[in-house]
Amino acid sequence: MNGAAITAGGPQKTSDDSNDVRTPITGARTTRTLRRAGVAALAAALLSGAATPAMAATTPVDGRTSAGSRATADGDAPVSQDAAAAASGQNRPELQQAIQAFIDAGFLGIQARVRDANGEWVGTAGSSKLGQPAKPPANGRFWVGSVTKTFTATVVLQLVAEGKLGLDDPVATHLPEFGLDERITVRMLLQHTSGLFNYTGDFDPDGTWVLGIPATGDDWLANRFHAYQPEELVRVALSKPPRFEPGTDQSYTNTNYTLARLVIEQVTGRSFADELARRILRPLGLKNTVVPGNRTQLPGPHAHGYYRYQDATGEWKVVDVSRQNMSLLSGAGDMISTTKDLQTFFSALNSGRLLPAPLLAQMRTPHPKQSYGFGLFVQDLGPGCGTVYQHNGSPPHAYGALMYSSPDGRKTLTASLNYVDDATRSPAAKFPQALDTLIKAVFCDGQTAS
Repeated sequence: MNGAAITAGGPQKTSDDSNDVRTPITGARTTRTLRRAGVAALAAALLSGAATPAMAATTPVDGRTSAGSRATADGDAPVSQDAAAAASGQNRPELQQAIQAFIDAGFLGIQARVRDANGEWVGTAGSSKLGQPAKPPANGRFWVGSVTKTFTATVVLQLVAEGKLGLDDPVATHLPEFGLDERITVRMLLQHTSGLFNYTGDFDPDGTWVLGIPATGDDWLANRFHAYQPEELVRVALSKPPRFEPGTDQSYTNTNYTLARLVIEQVTGRSFADELARRILRPLGLKNTVVPGNRTQLPGPHAHGYYRYQDATGEWKVVDVSRQNMSLLSGAGDMISTTKDLQTFFSALNSGRLLPAPLLAQMRTPHPKQSYGFGLFVQDLGPGCGTVYQHNGSPPHAYGALMYSSPDGRKTLTASLNYVDDATRSPAAKFPQALDTLIKAVFCDGQTAS
């Protein structure tokens, strides 16, 4: 399915003007409910195996760029070294066919990277821009969404390894200004068992949706360049009743990782961006990974994502939302990276290069409700395939990120999807099948999805 097919079905206008900030569209309640449901379904699918839909969130405090990740001019040409790799790399038709399935399912474009016993394979399919034939750059930048949580958890656990922080420390001890329940520990933040309300919206026990800061739909579109401070996000969460008593249940919540980010900054005396660069980005040479602060531009080559909506006059419009301020998801989903950098990071983490073995084991011990450890999911692929560790990501709209690894870090899959976000024709329904096929092609010696 090409870009035209995705958006066919009504008159529309396309805009990629960075100043195209619109006031919220006052549509019918049912329209917004459908929009939210469509986005939640795709977010849940991206989390792949997790029972709870969630969108990652991180809020940079200082707006600085991590060292070694300085922005370059915007462009759409492939990154040179990976363009060559994609053109002259291995011939893996089963992998190319597997990523093409995402395009057939309704996504606009995909870039994917696999490393296994056969070496490294890089592939792309679909389009980088709506209505244009050029494929996504082979190692383009993208918003990684909740993949950020794995980085945040790793830094927290490094501090634990150094004796600067305890997993069972009350968070209130480190962040007394919020008046947190003293039963909430650092461990609970990492494993989503704090019970705190999700500041981007959450469900009551009876299934009623409780509004938070708009993170989807037309209200988000109107405010997608707004700058948030992490403290502001936490206070929104604390203005709502907790979902459950600390430690008695599990619920995937951006609030936990925004608090974890603030704990990192309090313990180290440095910004999250600086600490991440010092501990992970520079040692691993992740030059294209950024904590962007309030910067809204994807630096360098990147694929474009879009949001389609109906304005107050009933006219359908498509907006390029490649530019957005991810301070909405501070410490939980605000980072920018590439498939190459994510591969390097996740392989290093799972091979034991970033954490002592006992802490890595705790990180990978899942809570029974959602198979979530500390900043990653544990996924059993079944007979003949084994276990993988993963964390996927879904920023507010139009992008998705995949990050998978074998237990020893030797086999990895990283990818980015760009798409036209439209709840009335969402690709979410076919996404799980396409994802299952790709995962099994990588980790199950060519098995196909059942």
